[in-house]
Amino acid sequence: MIDTLLGRAGLKARIEELEASLAETEEERDRLREQLEAAENRRADAVSDRQDAQERVNQLEDKVTQLEDTVERLRDDEQELSFRAVDDVRGRRLDGVLDRLESFETGEEGVFTAMVEGHASSATRDAFGDRTALVERASPCLAVTDDEGLLSVALRPPIQPAPFERWDDSVDLNREWFRPTGRYAVALVRADLFAIAEYTGDEQVSLSGFRTDVKGDHSKGGYSQARFERLRDEQVRRHLDKCRSKIEDRSASELFLLGDAEAIDRLEADVDAAATAAVDASGDPEPALENAVREFFSVRLYSL
Repeated sequence: MIDTLLGRAGLKARIEELEASLAETEEERDRLREQLEAAENRRADAVSDRQDAQERVNQLEDKVTQLEDTVERLRDDEQELSFRAVDDVRGRRLDGVLDRLESFETGEEGVFTAMVEGHASSATRDAFGDRTALVERASPCLAVTDDEGLLSVALRPPIQPAPFERWDDSVDLNREWFRPTGRYAVALVRADLFAIAEYTGDEQVSLSGFRTDVKGDHSKGGYSQARFERLRDEQVRRHLDKCRSKIEDRSASELFLLGDAEAIDRLEADVDAAATAAVDASGDPEPALENAVREFFSVRLYSL
C-alpha cells in the first residue's frame, strides 16, 4: 500500500520490464556473438582451404612445367641422337666387316650381341644405354657392343635369326645369316616376270627365267572394269602357277623368294622359303634377278 501511495509500484514494474528486456538483449547479444564467431570460423576455414587449394595448384603447375621440360629435353636428345654412319656393304667389303667383328675378343662376358626386333629388352637397354633408341631404329638388326664402349654397331642380316641376347668373350654371329655358303636357290617373282638361279656360295651354277604377257593396270581397252580385272587376275594366276612349277623343279633345297609383295604372298604358302623380301627389281629376267640378289644380300651397316 505504501509503494502504491509513494508511486513506487509503477517503478518496480518498470524495473522488472527493463530487467526482462535486458535479459532478452543479453541472450540476443550472446546469440549474435555465437553467430559472429561461427562466421569467423567459417571464413578462417575458407581462407585456409583457399590457401591449401592455391598451394596445390602451384604444385601441379610446377609439375606440369617439369614434365614439359622433360618432354622437350627428350625431344631435343632424340633429335640430336643420330647414327655416326649408315652404309650398305656387300661382297668383299662385307667379308671384311664380318672378319673384324669375328676377330674382336675380350675377357669373359665382355661383348654383348643381340638380335633385336622392335623394342629392345632390358638387357639390351643396359648394354647400349642412351643409344638404345638407335638400336630400335635400326631393327630388325644384329646389335653388338662391348663393356668398354669401344664397339657399337648394328647390322641388318638378310637371313634373320630368331631374337637372342648374350654376353660372351667374342661377337656371336654366323656368316650364314649374311650369305649362304652351301647350295641354295634365289627366285624372283613378279606378276609378269620370273627368274630363278642356283648358287654354290657366290658362284652361280644355273639360271632361267621368262616373262608373261599380262594386261597392265593402266589400260583395259574395251573391257568393262570387272571383266578386265577378272582376265588380268586369271593371267597372273597362270603366270604364278608356272612360277610355282619352276620353283618346285629346283635342285637346291634352300630357297630365297624375292619380288613384289603381292606375288610373294600368293606363292609363299605353297613353297618352303628360308627367307622372303620385297625388292625393287624389274626389266628382263636375268638382269632383274642379278639386281634383286645384289639388293637382298646387301647388308645395312649402322655405326651407333
